Amino acid sequence: MECSWLEVSIDTTAQGLDSLSAYLTAAGISGLVLEDEADFQDFMENNHDYWGYVDEALIQQKKGVSRVTFYLMQNEDGQARLDEITAGLDGFRARCPEDVGTLEIHINTVQEEDWANNWKAYYKPLTVGRSLRIIPEWMREEPVPAGMTPIYLNPGLIFGTGSHASTQLCLEAMEDIVKPGDSVLDLGCGSGILGIAALRLGADRAVGCDIDAKAVGVAMENAGFNGIGEAQMSACAGNILSDTALQDKLAGQYQIVLANIVADVIIPLSAMVRRYMAPGGYFLCSGIIDIRADEVAAALERNGFQIVGKRCRSDWYSFLCR
Repeated sequence: MECSWLEVSIDTTAQGLDSLSAYLTAAGISGLVLEDEADFQDFMENNHDYWGYVDEALIQQKKGVSRVTFYLMQNEDGQARLDEITAGLDGFRARCPEDVGTLEIHINTVQEEDWANNWKAYYKPLTVGRSLRIIPEWMREEPVPAGMTPIYLNPGLIFGTGSHASTQLCLEAMEDIVKPGDSVLDLGCGSGILGIAALRLGADRAVGCDIDAKAVGVAMENAGFNGIGEAQMSACAGNILSDTALQDKLAGQYQIVLANIVADVIIPLSAMVRRYMAPGGYFLCSGIIDIRADEVAAALERNGFQIVGKRCRSDWYSFLCR
């Protein structure tokens, strides 16, 4: 049976995009689509020949507005999540030092097939770091540039594609630390991209975990697209912070633990993550908006970690710790 989805867009400003994204991510929303007015203006500046074909109403619609779009299933759970996000917007505005705009919400109903086909038009091959080439699974016939390692991905309806700055920061750091024989634990695995990348970079084993049960099927499907079977990669669902049975299940000696989540999860995680780490192992965390970076760094150091690498892009930070 075909599902219906709520396409939810929240208007903000260019300055408010990152903070709004962080707020939604902390609320459990992933697969965000960001529209920046500056991007539209750049397109207009670089494509003068097409000005005659751009509807004036579209120009006015884009003027002064940036927005974040995401998708929720059209059911009771989706509506409850939307109500929670809506109710928290006033508090979000009060916490933000920058102008975040109107925060007006627009909602459309779309069918799964229509959404998927429309969305694929915006997902293109992407080079990350020195050697990783992220390719949509349906474009796997595209030639892979010499020296590049392909990662084939179909992130599904609600998980990221690898284009977000926080994911790219993780992938770039992984190029420097993954070595043959490593085992990797990815907390907040989503589409499975980081675990798959670790295996493609030479790791022997990857285990993913996500609070969203749908991530398990998506991550394992993507592993299959890359010729990775259950002997090398597995995934499970649950809340690593509160589920003691899950904590016991995942306990092990991993050379690398990944957490591309948000500051509000990384801070408490930093107090318990060493139980999953081999001596001398790495804890690579990302998804940290700039206004929370110092707070996260302090928590990591308070819990006995040495920050040996820091990356920043588009107001997002990652910390590589030992």
